[in-house]
Amino acid sequence: MPETHNFGFDPISSHAFNGDRTQLAISPNNNEVHIYTKSGRKWVKAHVLNEHSQRVTGIDWAPNSNTIVTCGTDRNAYVWNLQGDEWKPTLVILRINRAATYVKWSPLENKFAVGSGARLISVCYFEQENDWWVSKHIKKPIRSTVTSLDWHPNNILLAAGSTDFKARVFSAYIKEVEAKPSATPWGAKMPFGHLMFECGGGGGWVHGVSFSESGDKLVWVSHDSCVHVVNAAQEKTVSVIKTEYLPFLACSWITDNSIVVVGHDCNPLLFSQDGQGNISFVNKLDTKGSNKVSGNKSAMMLFRDLDKRATTETTGTEQDTVHQNTITELTIHTGSKGNASKFCTTGVDGQLVIWDVKSLESAIAGLRIA
Repeated sequence: MPETHNFGFDPISSHAFNGDRTQLAISPNNNEVHIYTKSGRKWVKAHVLNEHSQRVTGIDWAPNSNTIVTCGTDRNAYVWNLQGDEWKPTLVILRINRAATYVKWSPLENKFAVGSGARLISVCYFEQENDWWVSKHIKKPIRSTVTSLDWHPNNILLAAGSTDFKARVFSAYIKEVEAKPSATPWGAKMPFGHLMFECGGGGGWVHGVSFSESGDKLVWVSHDSCVHVVNAAQEKTVSVIKTEYLPFLACSWITDNSIVVVGHDCNPLLFSQDGQGNISFVNKLDTKGSNKVSGNKSAMMLFRDLDKRATTETTGTEQDTVHQNTITELTIHTGSKGNASKFCTTGVDGQLVIWDVKSLESAIAGLRIA
């Protein structure tokens, strides 16, 4: 069974672990960020960060510098540093007029990117002369809200998904803080804001993007329940699989060829890509089992269930999955995108669930994650 932690009835809008996974930051779908410390098998609340005036939409915790960045619908982002026993905020100058939706530290932790409803990405870096965080904007050709971001391992390229149905890869090279980048399979010229890749034409908002560990492949998932993978090393060939499941909200590589996808089905789904680029569905990873109740239902109960849950099956109020509502976020807990041993999911049910890859392989007959 996966390791489950319940943080109440409020949805978890975002979460992030510190470097050694002994501390956790979550936002319970309001303007606060709660910092928890691991005590045995339980999480104990240690701090409450309440600088935001509206709902927090994104949290990321830099593992090496131990710095937290948060963003929210108040159009602000803050960088938090631990000074003694207190977290101190520094305001970031985002220069946006719509809600910030997503935030992500770069691999070298010298900059971070913030997506927003202002149809742009703010790439933020620390300006030593003025002792503050400033931003540069990537605008074209984004036509709608940026919903998700992920950094390439080279610290330069940035993938973005948005509600204009497209996934893109941009150059986020900041000459003030880093050396000139070398060529990659995505391209050689990388001035700031340069569009390296774009793919759209699907039937849904792009909710999640994830680079592979090598950075040569990018996976994205969309509201039309499709999984897309592009391989820059193979002439940017795009593969896609259309599924029968409810819309997807997040995705991540857990090996070089295996992808975990989560969303409205409340169940992590495993997909794999073969050497020819074909994507295939492997298995559902939640094996909690059924919670069906026996007995006949009256006609009134059948219609009530059909109205409330769109089903007439004789089930209790509990889902047949560990998560009891939509899974909204997915992060690597232990290991890397090339060889993850644990991954973590949070959702609308207020639960945080840590999944052990080896345990999943032993629990599901014939499952091999490679």
